[in-house]
Amino acid sequence: MLDLRRDSLAAFLRAHREHGEVVRLQAGPPGLRSVFHAVFAPQGVQQILASEAANFRKDHPLYEEVRQSFGNGLLTSQDADYLRQRRLVQPLFTKRRVDGYAAAVATEAGIIAERWRTADDATVDLVSEMNRFALRTVARILFGTDVEAAVDVIHRCAPVISDYVVRRAYVPLKVPREWPTPGNRRAREATAEVTAVCDRIVAERRAAADTPTGRMVDPRTAGERSPSADDLLSLLADAGNEEDGSLDATEVREQVLIFLLAGHETTAISLAFTLHLLARHPEEQARVREEIDQVLADGPPTAADLDRLPRVTRALKEAMRLYPPAPVVSRRAVAATEIGGFRIPAGADVVVAPWVTHRSPELWADPERFDPDRFTPEREAGRHRYAWFPFGGGPRACIGQHFSMLESVLALATLLRSYELDAVDEEVPVSAGITLQATGPARVRLRPHPL
Repeated sequence: MLDLRRDSLAAFLRAHREHGEVVRLQAGPPGLRSVFHAVFAPQGVQQILASEAANFRKDHPLYEEVRQSFGNGLLTSQDADYLRQRRLVQPLFTKRRVDGYAAAVATEAGIIAERWRTADDATVDLVSEMNRFALRTVARILFGTDVEAAVDVIHRCAPVISDYVVRRAYVPLKVPREWPTPGNRRAREATAEVTAVCDRIVAERRAAADTPTGRMVDPRTAGERSPSADDLLSLLADAGNEEDGSLDATEVREQVLIFLLAGHETTAISLAFTLHLLARHPEEQARVREEIDQVLADGPPTAADLDRLPRVTRALKEAMRLYPPAPVVSRRAVAATEIGGFRIPAGADVVVAPWVTHRSPELWADPERFDPDRFTPEREAGRHRYAWFPFGGGPRACIGQHFSMLESVLALATLLRSYELDAVDEEVPVSAGITLQATGPARVRLRPHPL
């Protein structure tokens, strides 16, 4: 228990190294002991996430805590609820729809690039910078131009709620949420603030839908593009107006909360570590920048440029191998099954760990080395599908995968087109929360790159 609480990622790596591909872990004192199974081989991961996904449900304590804090959105819902929500939300994440978000991504990345010109000592912390960029981007897409209120609230409250959820998920005895402890009060206040801002914007969008143009004009943003019926929140609200009434106001809010929190944190960590790794490897950074300069001769990047930036994409994928945004994924077995020659009993908690599988020396030569060429098409084709799974897989694969890749590649192209980066911090400590958390800065020094 102490090892897992001190550094769960290191504990899982050691379990794999010392005990193999399927490991049974016991943690805690007698009477309060928890038992769970960790599966590291890609074949076992495929069983849990894909081929036998129906037997491995999101009944793990972590998901229950997420459900209580953020509602029953796509991340946590199951069975008929999940199928109904996915059916309604899926059209919002088609390739054509997501490609339409490219302009918002480019706008927000351009704002960051311009702001960096006045950075103190020409130095920025990529962790905080990319967190704010990703949050502003997803808020702009969710809420149109009305981003500031949502950004400030989420930026301040999300860490409080996330820490609370993870802490409660892994303690053997839980204090009831209703008790007026300092931790409960802080989490309740943060949740109420996030909920209030989402509810206000949902109400404004629904009111806007009743106007002759279907648009809402905010006098504070006169002259800017007004939030339109094409922003994600309006589309979600429209889904709730279907005859079957599938999404009511509460369900719309729950989807928005999941998209805001899960969507921005995962993309932010991928961007921060891609940029930091490139800063630590100047030769690879130069190759990436050469590709960007060739492709983006004039103007901001667009969705059409995505396929023309393969080296940028390879660097991103390699960063997500070394620093997967969801380092550990939890499930609970419904019925007893066999994985890798070992019996997993019914009702057992099971985890798969991209953090470990992505570092397996049996799958990746010299696994700690940053090598984007691992992701050339030829080398990807020769690898097991679940040797690399930062977006999960199977029927519960991340619905926002294409959006995350589009956002990340276009942002990287915009920033690396404008700056050369030199690493100040060589190593960045991390820990496992709901998503991967950087527990220290990832500072780089900026040198403007001539366009």
